[in-house]
Amino acid sequence: MGGPELLGIVLSLIAIALACLALILYWLAWMRRPLRLNRFAQNPVLSPNPAVSWESEAVFNPGAVYHDGLVHLFYRALGHDGISRIGYARSSDGIHFERSPQPAYDPGVGIAVPEPMPGKQVSYRPLSYNTDLYASGGGWGGSEDPRAVIIDDRCYVTFGIFENWQSMRLAVTSLMLPDLSAALWRWDPHIAMSPKNQTHKNWVLFPDKISGKFAILHAMTPTIMVEYVDDLETLRHNPIQSNNRRGGREGKWDAFVRGASAPPIKTSEGWLLLYHGMTPHGGHGYNVGAMLLDLSDPTKVLYRSAHPVLVPEAWYEHDWKPGVVYASGAVVVNGDLIVYYGGGDKHIAAAKAPLKEFLSKLTTGDHTVLEPVRV
Repeated sequence: MGGPELLGIVLSLIAIALACLALILYWLAWMRRPLRLNRFAQNPVLSPNPAVSWESEAVFNPGAVYHDGLVHLFYRALGHDGISRIGYARSSDGIHFERSPQPAYDPGVGIAVPEPMPGKQVSYRPLSYNTDLYASGGGWGGSEDPRAVIIDDRCYVTFGIFENWQSMRLAVTSLMLPDLSAALWRWDPHIAMSPKNQTHKNWVLFPDKISGKFAILHAMTPTIMVEYVDDLETLRHNPIQSNNRRGGREGKWDAFVRGASAPPIKTSEGWLLLYHGMTPHGGHGYNVGAMLLDLSDPTKVLYRSAHPVLVPEAWYEHDWKPGVVYASGAVVVNGDLIVYYGGGDKHIAAAKAPLKEFLSKLTTGDHTVLEPVRV
């Protein structure tokens, strides 16, 4: 073999080695890149509409489903009267939404009994939206923080009923999918899932039955707690007995766990659950983290993010109540995980990440951003 041939072989080997090194460096850089949701440049996707009385003050904390090529949002809306109603908007691209001129769900004033915050003297004539008197998003009653899932041929919406400061209940209603597509709000009578005169928030309904039963995640500490029922109607007279604990991982970003955010998403790796947490002695009020739960037994945590995947940074996350990202809706569209959230208890925004990449990072515990939870 002559000199030129040998030199050519050597140069080829060097080129291959450099290409392999570049791939390794790219892979290492990708692995060390933080697991994050990326905000839409068009945020906020919905804001209060001063021209519409029932959503003039705030629109936030949306539930979301993807059906018939459309993203359907059910969101909490507040007007001058301080009553929370559930608004509706739909979008073909997940960014630009067409709003319904009327609430999708409005049970009326009678669903709530107003009561002042402890230590506050409040006149109830007239009752109104007031961010100083009412910590519940500036309102004093109605239907709060909807979350939505599709199970079989129905769309189910869970929501909070703010009755007074000692009675905040979780309820569920549903309608047929053709009615969803036609925006016909023929809801079934709502069922209260939690007991009266207790305070509960942030329960989520799994978007698929587990062992043939409806599954409701109702607590996250000290362990994940899930209630299974054959028929949701049974909860009307036998509500779920839960706890209101908020303990988390000591010394971590989620030392105080506020609860689940969006309903779980079924993936090949497990149930993807987003949740809210914070550091009690500093930091923001609501951050969003992620965990994977076992598909057959979702009380088992397989992986958990070591850091939040979304933290309050943008102006619309501080516009009224600072430091709040409340991620109550999530869908998968064309391979992307899209999360819809309330910013500052006033606006609705969205963030996304490729689902496959998101899961890959969440299930790889050998880098600095994520850590596996041993069970």
